[in-house]
Amino acid sequence: MSVETRTVPFREHETWVRIADPDEPRGGLLPLIVLHGGPGMAHNYVRNIAELADETGRRVVHYDQIGCGNSTHLPDAPADFWTPELFVEEFHAVRSALGIEHYHLLGQSWGGMLGAEIAVLRPPGLASLSICNSPASMELWMAAAAELRAQLPPETQAALDRHEEAGTVTDPEYLAATEEFYVRHVCRVVPTPKDFVETVEQMEAEPTVYHTMNGPNEFYVLGTLREWSIIDRLGAIAVPTLVVAGEFDEATPATWAPFVENIPGARSHVFPDASHCSHLEKPEEFRAVIADFLAANDPTA
Repeated sequence: MSVETRTVPFREHETWVRIADPDEPRGGLLPLIVLHGGPGMAHNYVRNIAELADETGRRVVHYDQIGCGNSTHLPDAPADFWTPELFVEEFHAVRSALGIEHYHLLGQSWGGMLGAEIAVLRPPGLASLSICNSPASMELWMAAAAELRAQLPPETQAALDRHEEAGTVTDPEYLAATEEFYVRHVCRVVPTPKDFVETVEQMEAEPTVYHTMNGPNEFYVLGTLREWSIIDRLGAIAVPTLVVAGEFDEATPATWAPFVENIPGARSHVFPDASHCSHLEKPEEFRAVIADFLAANDPTA
């Protein structure tokens, strides 16, 4: 496949975009736009989804959401600047700048939450929605995290509790305890894939978005998304929807069940022996499931 990168204007800022085109494009197939997680974790760790370009013959678009990766960083922006509505607006700015009118949408983790925020507004060109490893509310996410955390070794739980109470969440002992959770429920590949490492490194270098909207890590949520929920709006989604997760995902079945229960016709798929980064742990299987879903919902299907 051929890869082009460029920036597009968003408000007075710039959003960085990566476009993968197949060497042998197939007519009639809609492009896939991929939304990364975090918020603020950049596109690197979901970059391998672009392999669908050559595997399916369709264009695959990634972009770094504002505030992270290769897009404009805004470390001095106030907390109330960072809202789901901001990122919905940015998505359409990217789509419009690329001249994309009809498309499939895939979001991973926060990206799936954002994808749902886009889909409930019923944009006219949306053909399908893939929600990957995402919760339908942060209340459900935090409850699931508490349950998984309770399964960690007692000494690991004690370290987490001790440092959170003391406010020392950058202490090496706390970070080591956090890693124990991550290797069980975030990415089970050893060693950690380079794309995932790159994403974490760029977030840690400039964590404004992640720390403001989420918190210091995946299971200690203090940010502005803490009260977020889309459950009562899911009935407005009117496109075919696929919900996927991993067997050991930090997004447990309780967190994503409302998508399946409330989006008309939504279906789900769970990848065995995978966790939150199913696309890195089971890349070929993941892309095959997504490819079949997209093909079934192209205009030529």
